Amino acid sequence: MIKRFLVVCVFFLLVVSSIGTLSFSEDSNTTEKNKLLEDLKFYFTTPIGFNEVKFEYYKKQLLKQDIDEDINQIKTLNSEELITIQNAQSIITSFNGPMNSAWPMKCHDIHHTGLSPYSTAENPYDEKWRFYLDGWVETTPIISDDGTIYFGGCYGGLPWYLIAVFPNGTLKWRFKTDGLILGSSPAIDEDGTIYVGSWDSLLYAINPDGSLKWKVGSGASIGSSPAIGDDGTIYFGTLAPGNSIIAVNPNGTIKWSYPIGDRIYSDPCIGEDGTIYIGSNDQYLYAMNTNGTLKWKFMTGAEFGCSASIADDGIIYAAGCWGNLYALYPNGTVKWKCGISVNSNPSIGIDGTIYIGGENLYAVYPNGTLKWSFDLGDERWVAGLSPAISADGTIYIGYNIGIPNSWAGEIIAVNSNGTERWRKRIANYWVHSSPSIAEDGTVYIGCAYNIAKGYLYAFGSIDSNSPPNAPIISGPTNVNVGDEYWFTFTAIDPDNNPIQLFVDWNDGTSGWVGEYASGEQITVEHAWNNEGTYTIKAKVKDVLGEESDFGYLEVKVIVPPVYKKALICGIITNLNIEDTIMFEAVHIKVIRFLPFSISLFKSGEKFTLTNNYRGFIGNRFIFSLCTMIL
Repeated sequence: MIKRFLVVCVFFLLVVSSIGTLSFSEDSNTTEKNKLLEDLKFYFTTPIGFNEVKFEYYKKQLLKQDIDEDINQIKTLNSEELITIQNAQSIITSFNGPMNSAWPMKCHDIHHTGLSPYSTAENPYDEKWRFYLDGWVETTPIISDDGTIYFGGCYGGLPWYLIAVFPNGTLKWRFKTDGLILGSSPAIDEDGTIYVGSWDSLLYAINPDGSLKWKVGSGASIGSSPAIGDDGTIYFGTLAPGNSIIAVNPNGTIKWSYPIGDRIYSDPCIGEDGTIYIGSNDQYLYAMNTNGTLKWKFMTGAEFGCSASIADDGIIYAAGCWGNLYALYPNGTVKWKCGISVNSNPSIGIDGTIYIGGENLYAVYPNGTLKWSFDLGDERWVAGLSPAISADGTIYIGYNIGIPNSWAGEIIAVNSNGTERWRKRIANYWVHSSPSIAEDGTVYIGCAYNIAKGYLYAFGSIDSNSPPNAPIISGPTNVNVGDEYWFTFTAIDPDNNPIQLFVDWNDGTSGWVGEYASGEQITVEHAWNNEGTYTIKAKVKDVLGEESDFGYLEVKVIVPPVYKKALICGIITNLNIEDTIMFEAVHIKVIRFLPFSISLFKSGEKFTLTNNYRGFIGNRFIFSLCTMIL
């Protein structure tokens, strides 16, 4: 009796334990999703307003993620559990710093100066190519020593990919993470390994061929761009609930983690002595020793969403979101404060001038006095981006148009004396990608072109040019008068140059339509007002004006018959079932809909029904709900 009682008790405890575990797992998943959404809402809230369009778009993408029952194990800061290695024997530990390439990380270098060693003085700003994505490009394009461009972007509508593109603008490979790549621009070390953070809480190390080297959990979503120290250590910050500054060894194990109690979505920069500087939403700039201990922290008085930068003399420049620009000594004390409202990374020119954006682009002398202020234009503002400075002193930066949400975006080039050199509209939504500069002076930048697509742009010199191929036209070939129909046009430019489309609808309407990437599917809607047979013809031209031959598609336009619904019951004769049903009525009663009416047809009257009838037909009887031609 006692044994039976014990067995029953044990069984009961096992059942309760299982139910409790299941409930905890479900609650855990809900909690994790809520935390991610809170991070997302926080990420898109700024002092000038909340970007609801971006929030809803990324919310939709974020909720597509599968958060399984093992999510807490994935996010535990235990390096033995976290590290996932494709082939442990194949990992070669590198203790080198960032790659010596044209643009190996966001803001160019570990000091985050944004200063390129290459000139753009001869750049004519031709649009060499644009790389199409069915989503947005909101990270900084990074450039390796072989010219490959790396950035976070979309494929299949999911912004979970690290994408590699050849210098000619064609795809090299894509690597899919398990979460959003949002706010984390990649960084490349000396052996070519690419590091990027994701909102699945993992830092990924990707080999140059696009295969996984390792991945390690951080405890929270990563919206911070990694920086690589001279010893190969990778540094970054995390969002809630981790809220930590993290250091990872080159082999993918956690070196140290320092929690600070608030979200981090700014990017770390590294001093000559190895000190790591990173800001937080708690309005502090933190200075960390290489062993993970706090050196000092400085209150900026504004949420910190941008990176700090470090001058050659060790002075640190930092600014919170729409706060003032500070210059700090390496010991954390204030050298000076410049009372301008800014919202970008302070980049540093070759002469020590600090360039920083807000509602204007500002140039500040190293002593803290204003050198010049360049007016970007009405309702134009920099959204936490980093100016890129070429060796000839030209400053490049992307900015948005519209406050608080932006509905257009541009890139601008400003001379070192504060005069405008060039600008171009590149988005109908916004630009949240910082520019980078290649060895040949090409300038790269990404955008959110509209709700459905984005581009990575390349502006520079076009070496050779051939005309594009004739466009292929697809769409319906039998249409009704007055109805709108979509047609798709696809054309390839052999040089991968962007193209413009010209369409002649053969009804007196024609014209050039937009600018597109080579190979992009272009959809255009059209309606014809008169019946007949029309031949659509279309051609494209590239950015240098070379035109293709015409492509053609013949479309037949008809006046459709008028259909009304009818419920028919009665005796029939002379039934002939073909494409339509023709018969003679024998006292058939018809109840019509649209509008409602009841009619009685006499014997011998004829009906024609379409083949859309639904019902039962006997030898002499029909009971049917059908579509009838009147």
